[in-house]
Amino acid sequence: MHLPDQLNNIQNIELTHFFELIFNVYGYDFRNYNKAHVKRRILNRINNLGLKSISELQHKVLHEEGFFDLILRDLSINVTEMYREPGFYKSLRNEIIPILRTYPYIKVWHAGCATGEEVYSFAILLQEEGLYDRSQIYATDFNPIVLETAKKAIYPVSKIKEYTLNYQKSGGKNSFSDYYVARYESVIFNQSLKKNIVFAEHNLVTDGVFAEVNLIICRNVLIYFNKELQNKVTGLFTESLIKGGYLGLGSKENLMFTDVFDQYQVVDAKEKIYKKTIFSSK
Repeated sequence: MHLPDQLNNIQNIELTHFFELIFNVYGYDFRNYNKAHVKRRILNRINNLGLKSISELQHKVLHEEGFFDLILRDLSINVTEMYREPGFYKSLRNEIIPILRTYPYIKVWHAGCATGEEVYSFAILLQEEGLYDRSQIYATDFNPIVLETAKKAIYPVSKIKEYTLNYQKSGGKNSFSDYYVARYESVIFNQSLKKNIVFAEHNLVTDGVFAEVNLIICRNVLIYFNKELQNKVTGLFTESLIKGGYLGLGSKENLMFTDVFDQYQVVDAKEKIYKKTIFSSK
């Protein structure tokens, strides 16, 4: 066996032990995350710290106070922006909002909400469609650090040009500047957008159903899970949706190869929006 192969095998064994330790000590379960993704992030942290092995990193996680928070940030999925992939929001506005309008009260779950940009994007959409006051948005993530950022609704002013363009492409009806105030190097979004949003810790890997909802938005999270975990999480989503409820995934994700695919119909194949059929178990 060549040396690079030996090193790779050693790293994989160490990585398995590392995630077992994290689960047993801290309760966070990364054991069924996509191996290549988590390995890349862990090795990047090792290189940045000048360490020689995953075992050395494990020692720091066990014995240095607060160090695990650093690892938690490394393994969190925080790639997000307002109105990311605007066509998704345009499809929600045109295809899903007219159906949601028929309900007296609407519950939405943003799973894996990260720092909150996409939560506020949808809150603005609901406000523009006259549905916000009869909506409840649950915004969840397993990382309490990013949730604190989400609760503040403060983002870098350098991002606003990009966010404004996304908003316009998504079918936004007003001037995007109506929704925030710029102060120095940041923008603060209107406090009224928070009124019907509940931010809460929820771990898709280890936690169960906490609400029955009309719409779940979980975008570009499943791609970081292996097939077993994808099936577990899409099962959780299916249990959480009402009959006829909707599920919105990321552009690189789909339900086709999951255990629940036969319980959905495709609403928008391009934007990965699905409707839970009336024939499902719930």
